[in-house]
Amino acid sequence: MTEFLNNIFFIFQRISWLSVLDIILVTLIFFGLLYSLRDTQAMALLRGMILLVVALILLTSLVELPAFSWFAQNSLPALLLALPVIFAPEIRRTLERLGRAGTIWPASVKSADVALEQTIHAVVTATARLSARQHGALIILQRLDNLDEFAQSGVQMNARVTPELLLQVFYPNTPLHDGAVIIVDSKISAAACVLPLSASGILNRTPERQMGLRHRAALGISETSDAIAIVVSEETGAISIAHAGRVLRRLNPERLENILMAFFHPKGRLNKPNLLERLLPGLFHRKEDKS
Repeated sequence: MTEFLNNIFFIFQRISWLSVLDIILVTLIFFGLLYSLRDTQAMALLRGMILLVVALILLTSLVELPAFSWFAQNSLPALLLALPVIFAPEIRRTLERLGRAGTIWPASVKSADVALEQTIHAVVTATARLSARQHGALIILQRLDNLDEFAQSGVQMNARVTPELLLQVFYPNTPLHDGAVIIVDSKISAAACVLPLSASGILNRTPERQMGLRHRAALGISETSDAIAIVVSEETGAISIAHAGRVLRRLNPERLENILMAFFHPKGRLNKPNLLERLLPGLFHRKEDKS
């Protein structure tokens, strides 16, 4: 025991503030990588690769297998080269978050106060009516990230946002009801837009697994951009909102309006997520997701 304590004391004597900083940086990198891979298919792949590497190490170190050891040592470089290919979507998503992050401190951009408040009020009014009638809807509000790529997949409108227009778009069996409406700068840019479906595993857990394609599309656009997605369930009329890969469910119109006003500042300023929110979005939205 005395020798063990002496070894521990010797280790602490050699630790400097640079060593502590070095350990913290490496820990944060691994934490960020693992946190960004949570609830994704890549996490299962990562667990499988770790188990495979551990099994190879045990076999080559505990048992004398020259041929197998040679094969494992020569296969390891190829496995490392395959990592970027296997995790290409997650790497691309992380780099996109870094590119959109901007500065560490929150920034803001100017917008028209009156037009913004009118747009939010029109969206909330339309959402409440759609919910009462149990008409399914998917409304996307663009923030800083450009959504032209997804708007081009739908029917171009460039029309002022009004509750009546949104009600008509999402009326059942009309040509534009099956898809998403994208709102840009207080105008409906396009309707019947096709959005990417979520690759997250959050929908496989209760109660999110009861959600349909609209919720998957809302999660998908929130994972690939900073947009706000509003969903009205066709089965129950429940109102949900998605942002940064998280869903907040069972909202009433008053709470929906408060949330939208929090994202789009009432004085016409659009809050830009900071660097930490970009890299670890779930850390900032987990409490809302559980409510």
